[in-house]
Amino acid sequence: MDREERIKELISQMTLEEKVSQLSYTSAAIPRLGIPEYNWWNECLHGVARAGIATVFPQAIALAATFDDEFVEKVAGAISDEARAKYNEAVKQGNRGKYWGLTFWTPNINIFRDPRWGRGQETYGEDPYLTTRIGLAMVRGLQGPDTENLKLAACAKHFAVHSGPEKFRHTFDAVVSKKDLFETYLPAFKALVDAGVETVMGAYNRTLGEVCCGSTYLLKDILRGKWGFKGHVVSDCWAIRDFHENHKITKTPEESAALALNAGCDLNCGCTYPELTVSYKKGLVTEEAINTALTRVLRTRFKLGMFDPPGKDRFRKLGRKVINCEKHQKLAREAAEKSVVLLKNDDGLLPLNSDPKKIALVGPAAANPHTLFGNYYGVSSRFITILEGLAEKSREMFGINLEYRQGCLMYDDNHPTNIQFGFSEKTEVAIAVMGLDGAMEGEEGDAIASDSNGDRDYIELPPWQLKFLRKLRDSGTKLVLVLTGGSPIAIPDDIADAIIFAWYPGEKGGAVVADIIFGDLNPSGKLPITFPASTSQLPPYEDYSMQGRTYRYMKEKPLYPFGFGLSYTTFRFDSVELSSASISAGGSLTAAVKVSNTGKRDAEEVVQLYISKDEKGPEDPASTLRAFRRIKVPAGKTVSAVFELAAQAFESVNAEGGSVLLPGSYTIYAGDAAPLAVAVEKGAPKPAEAKVTVK
Repeated sequence: MDREERIKELISQMTLEEKVSQLSYTSAAIPRLGIPEYNWWNECLHGVARAGIATVFPQAIALAATFDDEFVEKVAGAISDEARAKYNEAVKQGNRGKYWGLTFWTPNINIFRDPRWGRGQETYGEDPYLTTRIGLAMVRGLQGPDTENLKLAACAKHFAVHSGPEKFRHTFDAVVSKKDLFETYLPAFKALVDAGVETVMGAYNRTLGEVCCGSTYLLKDILRGKWGFKGHVVSDCWAIRDFHENHKITKTPEESAALALNAGCDLNCGCTYPELTVSYKKGLVTEEAINTALTRVLRTRFKLGMFDPPGKDRFRKLGRKVINCEKHQKLAREAAEKSVVLLKNDDGLLPLNSDPKKIALVGPAAANPHTLFGNYYGVSSRFITILEGLAEKSREMFGINLEYRQGCLMYDDNHPTNIQFGFSEKTEVAIAVMGLDGAMEGEEGDAIASDSNGDRDYIELPPWQLKFLRKLRDSGTKLVLVLTGGSPIAIPDDIADAIIFAWYPGEKGGAVVADIIFGDLNPSGKLPITFPASTSQLPPYEDYSMQGRTYRYMKEKPLYPFGFGLSYTTFRFDSVELSSASISAGGSLTAAVKVSNTGKRDAEEVVQLYISKDEKGPEDPASTLRAFRRIKVPAGKTVSAVFELAAQAFESVNAEGGSVLLPGSYTIYAGDAAPLAVAVEKGAPKPAEAKVTVK
């Protein structure tokens, strides 16, 4: 009997109540049919979360900063190994509880459209193409190569148009144009669906008037209609309860359950779907609709091998030895190495060498382990803070006197009389570690130091931290500023001689930051999101229009552009050589980009290809990322990176949301940051260019 026949046979033997019991995230056991209890809720945003010891990789936004999807797939593969091992051990112990299953609600492929969003750290940044590439890599690594025999079930969330404000997510209606919807908010979802992602999670909010977890337009017309999605849809947690309690579009739980089920939401994370028995009795849902949802969720469990004989489980040998093993710890460190971004380095202050004998380390983030985690994290057997990383480095470089003071508070101002340094003698270089942690930005309810439900009211460095930095700056010492956080932080351009953005760098983050400061590592991370110069540059937070947002539509000069990141060497983009100067529908061309390392250190560079329409309309983006690749370039050498560009790369999205190939002249820019964003004056090389005629 094949899988579909087995599913049909199981369903035929269930009572209505038993069927409904399988449609909540806490699915009940049905012993007489050999169906074990199962809890669908698991998280692995950057490592298996909330299930004890696990390797803690850098936060998702930091993984995007690697601009290396092949590497991210390796990270996801390590995560899936640990997840399978945990499941195997849990089953042996009879543990069928929350966070120990095989269905993981990862990745978050929402667009980080506004840097005030506290959950932006969970995403892969502001760009649909980068989000797509990293999201696909995560799905491949989590699910494995066979979408019919899954290692884990990944989940594309939150569908759709979800990116704050956290305070209003249970009541908010995200109103967007068809152009923005299909150009910015949906491309990554479609790509993951096309690639076989097993699960899609609906969002809390409404989009274009409909609740996302009960939206005919999103779930029926687009997801299952246009895209042909065959997996299962799960609600965000307690989102269906919001229908009647907060959105007020239904009056009772049974009405809410019926609306969601009939729209195509198969599984309820929450407490509402048990009311489907009432919905059925009132004629609000049919047993056929219940059977359809049940078929989809059972199919996922079958794909995961939950009903196979133990001997057929391909992953049964994965056990506790793989969890946070040495190989995965090294991978976590490599991820941090590729993600940390050097934003500024005046007069080559970094890397430090043995010349400064006295180094002052200050700042509330230096010894704060919460600056390593981000949100949705596991517990590693060893976290290395920046203080610990620098202390270890100073031991290796004997003769350096490293002295530490916290200096100022993380979440509030010092007492007025207590802004002082207190160092024993004059310091030659100060390293200040400032910024944010998970108490200041994150999801509603988790960010306990946030005044805005996890969001930020302003993107500037907290004023008490900035006040301390100014006093330190006034002392005349050379200053290296290390910033932690999962979102852009606006700072005065003159506040430090060198600036490193470390993100939430995971369990080995402190060691990596120390290696970069002292030159054992060459920084190579790139910004997956524009850093505005101030909050005043941002459109209203509640406005979901893309106008004025991200590198594609921002009109003002940013603090740092999308894709930006310095190195300890220098690069030159020599040329873009095209296989053809023209392209038409159905065609393709190759673009060979020559990159020279003009410095003295071997290094990795991220080659980024952007396409821009030469004669733009007011609704057209300034440029759009269409390809990227991380390459190694030895000192003094030139390397060529070759890209294949299909005609779709030159398409535009019109007002109706359709993709169209418009004739005309286009420019391909090859560089290491978004073009037309004053990157050159920040130290980035000038991009190379080539013209293409679209026929």
